[in-house]
Amino acid sequence: MIRMLLALPTLLLFINCNNANAPAPILDADTLLPVAEQVAALQNIPYQALYDQYDNYREKSIRTRRFKHADIVPLIQKLRPPFEVRKAGQSIEGRDIYRVSIGSGPTQVLLWSQMHGDEPTATMAIMDIFNFFSKTGDEFDELRQKLQRELTITFIPMLNPDGAERFTRRNALGVDLNRDALRLQCPESQILKNIRDELQADWGFNLHDQSRYYSAGRAPKTATISFLAPAYNYEKDINEVRGNAMRMIGLLNGILQQYIPGQVGRYDDTFEPRAFGDNIQRWGTSTILIECGGQPNDEEKQYIRKLNFVALLSSFDAIATRAYAQAGLEAYDRIPFNGGNNFYDLIVREAEVQKNGKWYVMDMGFRRNEVALNNNRSFYYKSSIAEFGDMSVFFGYDEITAQGHRAVPGKVYPTVVQNIAALKKMDIAGLLAQGYTDVQLRELPSSKKVFPLNLVAAGKSERNAIQLYGNPSFVLQKEGQIRYAVINGFAYNLETDKSLIKQLVNDF
Repeated sequence: MIRMLLALPTLLLFINCNNANAPAPILDADTLLPVAEQVAALQNIPYQALYDQYDNYREKSIRTRRFKHADIVPLIQKLRPPFEVRKAGQSIEGRDIYRVSIGSGPTQVLLWSQMHGDEPTATMAIMDIFNFFSKTGDEFDELRQKLQRELTITFIPMLNPDGAERFTRRNALGVDLNRDALRLQCPESQILKNIRDELQADWGFNLHDQSRYYSAGRAPKTATISFLAPAYNYEKDINEVRGNAMRMIGLLNGILQQYIPGQVGRYDDTFEPRAFGDNIQRWGTSTILIECGGQPNDEEKQYIRKLNFVALLSSFDAIATRAYAQAGLEAYDRIPFNGGNNFYDLIVREAEVQKNGKWYVMDMGFRRNEVALNNNRSFYYKSSIAEFGDMSVFFGYDEITAQGHRAVPGKVYPTVVQNIAALKKMDIAGLLAQGYTDVQLRELPSSKKVFPLNLVAAGKSERNAIQLYGNPSFVLQKEGQIRYAVINGFAYNLETDKSLIKQLVNDF
């Protein structure tokens, strides 16, 4: 058994899925046994092929997170057999909520996505899965046939279309649907409960997004995807139903560690008596909560969308073959808990900040807040200093080590520029190197793309005070030389980022 394990690269991924700073485990036989079970369970799941071939099934009409009900309805309505498409009911504001089923097998699998309107990553992946099942004549024909023979899979692709319209968590009544499992006051909640009861679903996938600022345990890595096998009572008992969900999560963790090592987290399983996940587990459906968090350089969560595609299809295969039954519960317990809001978009560490003529060593943590545009279809960033002081226990997507640097508020360029076209002809990097961070324009542009200067209306430049909850433009200088500029929560190294600055100007 041990010799077989040492030949498999998956081994280390299962053993080292906790805090990156944790000591290496002792590799005795007792430790290896549950790992061996997980490895064996993974051997026949084609997750790598699904990962490699994903672009063949990606729904190309959806490229960003802020799509709406009207964008997915045509994709659902065009589905043909072997799909069965039905209207399950309507939202508070009268938008149709669909249920889409495929397969005729004895095992019932239910997935619901976007019960929170601003949590769309899994909905995108479901559109990709529809494309996967719609195709034939490739290497996955045998997998499709097996899944449809063994399973009946039912999707509710967008449970809260009214919330999606506004890109908000709650429905049009102002209710968090995930706290309406007992009263069932909302039609959307009733739809989910009725479908679950009608199917007597064996498996349930509760699909969400979470904050991009969570870490995976205490390690300096984001919780890109987090799992939970919800508790069905206050005692957090583990019966066969919940135990199967835990086994499946352990299996999925083993797959995802190969693509996002150290970036899988686990939610606290405190029982929430009003939540759907907890109650559906209690009603006898093995329920898995999947939460999509943050990933560097994945603003629109397109890579996380791909990981959802791979994880969900791998889950279907594991259910159809009962591969999950080979997995031990220990792999679930190895997944570190979400570490809270430990991440910031930018941390400037140990800069000297002046107050009343004195200099103080401070860390500054920026969060890039999204401000909606175009009827919630797009957004721009308005950043703020969300934390100020000692941030040694926090992590940043981007970080500057500014020890020995002084943070100096940016200057306003003394000449008013006519428009963005005229500004783009100027030496932007040169302006930053002189300490100019703000430029007044007579004609402000309509574009809200990231630009490496703060653009303000003529006569309305702001005071760049470096303080908590502010959004100052400033430069970092050392020995009288300006090394960095920070504009709207984005940092630019004036020695190494000249090409980046030029590209941002050209793309604006």
